[in-house]
Amino acid sequence: MLNIVIFLSYQPIMGDPRLISAFFNDWALVPQEVMRGDDLHGVFTSMFLHGGWLHLAGNMLFLWIFGDNLEDEMGHIGFLVFYLLSGVGAAAAQIAANPASPIPMVGASGAIAGVMGGYLLLFPKARVDILLIIIIFIRIFTVPAWVMLGLWFGLQLLNGIASDATGGGVAHWAHAGGFIVGAILCLPLWLRRGATTFWQRTEGHPPHPETKYRLSQSKVPTVRRRK
Repeated sequence: MLNIVIFLSYQPIMGDPRLISAFFNDWALVPQEVMRGDDLHGVFTSMFLHGGWLHLAGNMLFLWIFGDNLEDEMGHIGFLVFYLLSGVGAAAAQIAANPASPIPMVGASGAIAGVMGGYLLLFPKARVDILLIIIIFIRIFTVPAWVMLGLWFGLQLLNGIASDATGGGVAHWAHAGGFIVGAILCLPLWLRRGATTFWQRTEGHPPHPETKYRLSQSKVPTVRRRK
C-alpha cells in the first residue's frame, strides 16, 4: 500500500521530465553518490519509488503473489523488517556491480526479489500460475515454484552479465542480490520450522488450497474425427 500511496504522491510531476528527474536524483539510489558518502537515504527511499504505472503494477503483482504466505509465517512486523533488509541487500548488490554508475535506481523489485528468494526456500513445490495468451487462445497453467523462480533467478544472472557488457536500464544485479539475501534471511525461520521436516510436513506447499480458474478449461467443444 505504501508503494502505491508514494507513487500517487508524485504522479502529478511524472509528465515533466525536468521535475521528475530532479525528484529521482534526490530520492532514488545513485551508486556513484552513495560511494561518495552522499544521499545514503536513497538506499531505503528508492525501494518505494517507481518509474511508471506498469513498473508499479508488475512489482505489486509479484508482491501479492509471493508476499502473503511469507507474511503469514513471519508476522506483520517480521515481514516488514525482512522486506526492508532484502531491499537494502539488493541495493548493495547493485552498487557493488557498478559503483560508478550515475543512473538513479528506483523500484521495489529488489526487495520483492528477496521475498521470492524466501518463498522458494519455504515453499519450493508451491504451484505458480502462469497466464498464456496467444491471439485468442487463453489458458492458465501451473508450474512448481522452484522451476519458475529458478529460471527467473538464472535470467537475472545472465542479463546482469549482459548488461555489464552493453549497459542497460534494468537493475538485474539488484534482483539477483535481493533474491540471495532474501533466501539467507529466511534460513533461520526455515530451520526453526524444522528444515527438511518442514518440507515433509507441508509437502513444500503454503497452507492454503490452490486457486481454480475457469480460464484453465477451454470452452471450445471437442470435435471427434469420423472414422
